Amino acid sequence: MAALDRTLVKSLPLFQKMSDPELDTLLTRATVRRVPQNEAVFEQGATADFFFLLLNGRLKVTQVTKDGQQIIVRVVNPGDLFGFARALQRSDYPGTATAATESLVLAWPTELWNIFVEKNPHLAVNALHTIGQRLDEAHTRIREMSTEEVERRVAHTVLRLAEQAGKPESGGIRIDFPISRQDIAEMTGTTLHTVSRILSAWEGQGLVVGGRQKLTLKDIPGLRRLAERADN
Repeated sequence: MAALDRTLVKSLPLFQKMSDPELDTLLTRATVRRVPQNEAVFEQGATADFFFLLLNGRLKVTQVTKDGQQIIVRVVNPGDLFGFARALQRSDYPGTATAATESLVLAWPTELWNIFVEKNPHLAVNALHTIGQRLDEAHTRIREMSTEEVERRVAHTVLRLAEQAGKPESGGIRIDFPISRQDIAEMTGTTLHTVSRILSAWEGQGLVVGGRQKLTLKDIPGLRRLAERADN
């Protein structure tokens, strides 16, 4: 098992208010897991034996609906708690968490969840904050899919990705993990053909630059105007 550098962990917002002894106690029960790209940390419907914290990398959480459609429900970023089914009163994982890039996670047995949140109020607050963010994002996406035309939904989605996982570089902001047009289609409730048509048009207008599982936003103000444009 890889040695864990306490100073690296302590820099994460989740641990910043914890004393070194408290942090040491927390970490003695954790295991470190390196997850290769495209490998699942856990599968939808599997018994939730562990909860996790992402240290490095990016994860995509997907769900398969009753009619067999796969959707991407969220992206997990470094410092995020995930897989804490116990806090949601579930015994199984509601989705599949897959490494979009090679990732490093901390894992704790699920039976420790209640003990941890009782002894570490900041962990409980962080979990509640995470749940609140997920609900807010889910409600936003439902509203967008119910009321907005597709181009606006795609614009909102790529802007959110840039905010959550954008890396500034010369001439734009690159989504800092492999992202395919199919991924964006799943996030926006539309088809690969439609997303491809929209992104190709945007490339022609200088709004974005695409590539194989790459997306760079070149004109953020222009994309915001599209996102906020009233539907006809």
